[in-house]
Amino acid sequence: MKNELIHGDALSVLPTLPSGSFDALITDPPYASGGVHAASRQQSPQTKYMQSGSRQLHADFVGDERDQRSHLAWMRLWLAECHRVLKEGAPVLLFTDWRQLPLTTDALQCAGFTWRGVAVWDKTEGVRPQKGRFRNQAEYVVWGSKGHMPLARRAPVLPGVVREAVRKVDKHHMTGKPTDLMRQLVRICETGGRILDPFAGSGTTLVAAREEGYAYTGIEMTEHYWQVAQQRLVTP
Repeated sequence: MKNELIHGDALSVLPTLPSGSFDALITDPPYASGGVHAASRQQSPQTKYMQSGSRQLHADFVGDERDQRSHLAWMRLWLAECHRVLKEGAPVLLFTDWRQLPLTTDALQCAGFTWRGVAVWDKTEGVRPQKGRFRNQAEYVVWGSKGHMPLARRAPVLPGVVREAVRKVDKHHMTGKPTDLMRQLVRICETGGRILDPFAGSGTTLVAAREEGYAYTGIEMTEHYWQVAQQRLVTP
């Protein structure tokens, strides 16, 4: 398989990919979060995730409005397909926030993966402060593997906490992750491996894979972000 970025719905595209063909799943799916109550979560991403009074710099995206039960069912569906297309022993990394951390660990295991831990993305003190409260300074990477994960894999020791600030020049999606963060995380894939990202967004995981010497396949449903990712991937 060549490197590719596919425009489409992950639930439709994943069944067309060959079984046992990927060495890692690394993705940042919609969280369906951003509120304590169901009514809050069903608002648009722009309303949920942008600070009050901020100018909208990035397009909205779909799939972030599900309630807890439907979100768990949806995650189990696409993760089960990912289980099929991954090689035995392949690592799995799923981004989530504090609200959806328990659900994400459940979804990983419901799809047949072995849950191995939680890594932390420290977003630094640059996040919005709220007086009298702890900063929401972290997001999380729920990680595991398809079955047994040998210790002799061709991959380095990875940090349990990665500290990377969000920088405007490197932010191409409303919920985009820093490229340097993703360059560290993709190294969990064995040397020379192929990485799958079913929710490619603006393509940061794929860019990081390319920069670190991995092959990749990405899927993105929102046309705007598919185009953004395409442009980033043709830029040296």
